[in-house]
Amino acid sequence: MNYSNMLVVALEEAQIGFDEGGVPVGAALFDNQGQLLSRGRNRRVQHDDPSVHGETDAFRKAGRQKNYRDKILVTTLAPCWYCSGLIRQFNIGTVVVGESVNFAGHLDWLKDAGVTVIELNDAPCITLMQRFIEQSPDIWFEDIGECDC
Repeated sequence: MNYSNMLVVALEEAQIGFDEGGVPVGAALFDNQGQLLSRGRNRRVQHDDPSVHGETDAFRKAGRQKNYRDKILVTTLAPCWYCSGLIRQFNIGTVVVGESVNFAGHLDWLKDAGVTVIELNDAPCITLMQRFIEQSPDIWFEDIGECDC
C-alpha cells in the first residue's frame, strides 16, 4: 500500500481549506485495496460548525459502510479526541497520519484500541500547519491549540 500517495489526496484537501481561510486539515477514506471512498477537509470556519473536522467530513462523505475495520483513514494531522473517538467508535482499522509535530493527537489511545497507526512525518503537512498557526493563532487556539494534552 502506498500511503504517501494516499496522503497526497488529504494534503490537497488541507491546502484547499487553507486557501479558503480554514484550518488546513485534510482527510481521505480508502478501502483495503487502496481505492478512494471519499475525501474531506476541516470546514469549521467555512461552515461555522465546530463538528466539521477533516476526518469527520471524509467519513460522512463515504456514506454507510458495512465494515470499517478494513478501511484506511488518512489525515494530514494527528487526530484530536473528537476524531479519535470516531475512529474508535466505528473501529477503523488503519490511520495514516501526515504529521504529529504541530499536534501530537491521541495516537497511543488509538493504538491501545488495536488501530494500526502509521506516521509519515511529512514535511509539507508540517509546514502547512505551521504556516496556519502563525497566520491564524486565534482560530488554532479556538479548538486544538489550547488542549492540555
